[in-house]
Amino acid sequence: MTDRTGLERRALLGILGTGLAAGIAGCLGGDQPDTETDDGPPAQVYEPTIENVDDGPFEFPDGHRCAVCSMIATEWFGKSQLVHENGLAAVFDSPGCLFAYVASSTPESPIAGAWTTDYETGGLIDATEAHFVLITDEEAADDPMGIDPRPYADREDAVAFLEEWDAEELTPEDDIIVGLEDVDLEIASIYREHHLPDE
Repeated sequence: MTDRTGLERRALLGILGTGLAAGIAGCLGGDQPDTETDDGPPAQVYEPTIENVDDGPFEFPDGHRCAVCSMIATEWFGKSQLVHENGLAAVFDSPGCLFAYVASSTPESPIAGAWTTDYETGGLIDATEAHFVLITDEEAADDPMGIDPRPYADREDAVAFLEEWDAEELTPEDDIIVGLEDVDLEIASIYREHHLPDE
């Protein structure tokens, strides 16, 4: 496990400094499935919402809603999707919601594949091979949900983005570029705190 002390500090400062009012209501709350935990309030649990998907990437169903925030997935730049080995699937309106699902879902079948939108090209890329830049400054980001990680197919593009990102002093050495396999509740909560259980 890498040391994310700097990331935690920046995320906390970003949340405290800017609040969460910038997000769209759909991604800041709303009715989602939940389950009781022994430690207190109900925890959010996300499940697949599409059946009988043979493989991916698949065509986004018209009007289908994000499995995390319930916004229409195809209306936003960062649309993402994943498929489980049993043919169940889910779509998302943003990579931040993809993070929330990966960190807090309970399907019995493992994830077979995942795809997200490359921030550079706008094309759908393999999310399991992508390089996600963990920005945390909500005021500097023009995202519909408040803030989202920046996915890139090529690490070089992720590093180039960091070099141009003036809102925060971030470098690749800060463990700011991660893979989907690195996403846990701590990372996902930077982007969808109100849609995740307490750690």
